[in-house]
Amino acid sequence: MTTGTLYIVSTPIGNLEDVTLRAVRILKEVDLIAAEDTRKTRILLSSQGISTPLTSYHSYNLKTKTPQLVKKLLEGERIALVSDSGTPGISDPGSVLVASCIENKVPLVAIPGPTAFVAALVLSGKPTHKFVFEGFLSNKKGRRQKQLKSLKDEERTVILYESPHRIVKFLKDFVEVVGDRDIVIAREITKKFEEMRREKASKQLEHFSEHKPRGEFIVIF
Repeated sequence: MTTGTLYIVSTPIGNLEDVTLRAVRILKEVDLIAAEDTRKTRILLSSQGISTPLTSYHSYNLKTKTPQLVKKLLEGERIALVSDSGTPGISDPGSVLVASCIENKVPLVAIPGPTAFVAALVLSGKPTHKFVFEGFLSNKKGRRQKQLKSLKDEERTVILYESPHRIVKFLKDFVEVVGDRDIVIAREITKKFEEMRREKASKQLEHFSEHKPRGEFIVIF
């Protein structure tokens, strides 16, 4: 029996027009789509007239779902892996499935497309020739402050993800540990209310303390 293929399919980070022609074709052709959030993925599929079956694959079920998906692949099924948005495997559980496929010699194909931190980086005005992506820092204050301390003297541009529920706490720690430096915060990239704020960390803290944070945040300094 021929082994199936796992397609790592990048999807729009906001604007549905950013889906590629190849991504649409693959999502139509595969036997199953493993999605981090099936509700969000259904919106994309509906916009493109795609009726491929969906199954959930997220951080809460990956321990049981990973071997199930690998079994299907070994039996010859073709599966597309998609995240909430952007490129699977970047700060999401997709990397676990990819590693398991490699271990089981399942073919992998990447379908390139949008990645939120890259879009934010090129809009930030910060140096792009050398950068470090740290994903999400710890949600625990002590650990987060240690992480920020280790990044304080980093010469490369630093890129982080942060949630709307923690952005104010993050900014308080940033001012305390790193200092009141210029910082770029990107929010809702490619969406209707896209925002790029470029100012001192204290001003960012003041703004988001007064205005309820919404959307996912990308922090660059």
